[in-house]
Amino acid sequence: MAKSKAAAVELKNVIKHFGEVQAVKGVDLTIDAGSFVTLLGPSGCGKTTILRMIAGLEHPTRGEIWINGRRIDDIPIHKRNLGLVFQNYALFPHKTIFDNVAFGLRYRDVPKAEIRKRVAEALEIVQLPGVEKRFPAQLSGGQQQRIALARAVVIEPDVLLLDEPLSALDANLREGMRVELKRIQRELGITTIFVTHDQAEALALSDKVVVMSNGKKEQEGAPDKVYNQPASRFVAEFLGNANLLPGRIESNGVKLQDGTLLPLRDAKGLPVGTEIDVVLRAERILLARQHPPEADALVVPGKVRALDYQGVAARYFVEALGTTLQVINPIDDLPFPEGAEVLLRIRAQDCVALGRA
Repeated sequence: MAKSKAAAVELKNVIKHFGEVQAVKGVDLTIDAGSFVTLLGPSGCGKTTILRMIAGLEHPTRGEIWINGRRIDDIPIHKRNLGLVFQNYALFPHKTIFDNVAFGLRYRDVPKAEIRKRVAEALEIVQLPGVEKRFPAQLSGGQQQRIALARAVVIEPDVLLLDEPLSALDANLREGMRVELKRIQRELGITTIFVTHDQAEALALSDKVVVMSNGKKEQEGAPDKVYNQPASRFVAEFLGNANLLPGRIESNGVKLQDGTLLPLRDAKGLPVGTEIDVVLRAERILLARQHPPEADALVVPGKVRALDYQGVAARYFVEALGTTLQVINPIDDLPFPEGAEVLLRIRAQDCVALGRA
């Protein structure tokens, strides 16, 4: 079957059953060569099952998987030339770091001199030169994760598969490794598929995000597109802090249930009278004590009912528009206290129309 040369990985109507449970429901996906693609979703959505099918750890019930022009769903894992990194690192505890990184090369009968050269290069890439004689237990969690990554890339894989590789690290290490992971992927240009439930990781790392729910692909696209233009209620609520306001399209905006006319820049071709939900991201609403100087924005009164102090920012729960809105704003001095009377600025470009299924 013909396959586009531009695609490094392609899934065609892939279905996976575990007994009576359909874990993956007819997923089509094309991944460009050299790109970083994240499968994002909650536990049980099918993202890890897809990764395992690409790896050869599971076999699709139906459908096809292609890598670099070759159908591989019937090819055993050791013949797929893939690099894998798991959240538990899966390092051999009784082998040295050199032997851990060299494992895949020895399996491929690479000459000893070439092995030494490539192991040294891989350790340079992950910025851990000179640790060849140590054992995994002598390294920190972040360093062990780098070794797992070095072992995966040293074989020069066609595709790098990463299954929740940062989830076992603490918050600071996770952020540091996120930066390193992106640097390494860009430096090597390896097509990478990353599985996570962490939206911040997905948005920060990816060229493309594939949001999954209940075994299906909800939406795919560039991180900013998926975040700012959610295609479904699930995507809007799963990514970030979103307010969903029910209303009806009018000729000059959206009429909310409390009668407020909300500005709307793009009604997506939906006719007047259509019942929709307006997606309004929490960080897009500006809180102020005085009227903000923007003529094109709607300004409505509100009252702070609760707040979640986050250091440089605060998440407020504000009673306004007949409901309670989440609002995230940076803190210049002190956060607005509970009970404060505030004004909310809402701009047309920040209101996204979401049709109802």
